[in-house]
Amino acid sequence: MTPRGLLLDAMGTLIGLRAGVGHTYAAVAARHGLVVEAAAIDQAFPRIYRQAPPLAFPGLTGQALEAAEVAWWSARIAEVLAAVGAVPAPVTALPPELGPALFERFAQADLWQVYADVPAQLEAWHRRGLKLAVVSNFDSRLTRLLEALGLAPWLDAVVVSSAAGAAKPDPLPFQQALARLSLDAAEVWHVGDSPEDGAGARAAGIRWIQVKRP
Repeated sequence: MTPRGLLLDAMGTLIGLRAGVGHTYAAVAARHGLVVEAAAIDQAFPRIYRQAPPLAFPGLTGQALEAAEVAWWSARIAEVLAAVGAVPAPVTALPPELGPALFERFAQADLWQVYADVPAQLEAWHRRGLKLAVVSNFDSRLTRLLEALGLAPWLDAVVVSSAAGAAKPDPLPFQQALARLSLDAAEVWHVGDSPEDGAGARAAGIRWIQVKRP
């Protein structure tokens, strides 16, 4: 069956960082009096991120939601810096402005790239009449990023886990995207790169198309 809509993952599917997180962590940390090696951050970050609780805050909106997002990321930043020995345990030794500063830095479009094939593909799908929604385990910064990166005109909805109240592989973000597109699960495919994409799509009754970028 040809789909009437597509749900699209963001990171690793549509967009990615231009450089490893360690490069930016090291640069911002230096402005707050901490010296860290970018390579050490890049090695520690994936493990910390995989072990973290879901980036999801049921019932929160507005400023309360953003405060929860900043606190979540600040905790991950502290854990990463502690893992590489940049701050001592307990991780409350983290400079108080570092977490919010990194949160805001990663909201800036110059750190990100749109994969070369994406604009033409989104335009082609849009021209064919497909409804398109992003479903991402990310936070409220994503909408601004997609706008700044020029992808917003092709998208009918953006669902992020922090506001959805659940993160992939939970089916709830997919279900919210279906509701916003006014489509049933059988009418859409999900395009994403991670195991969470596949598990979440299957839990929502949606066909998964896996992306494998180099």
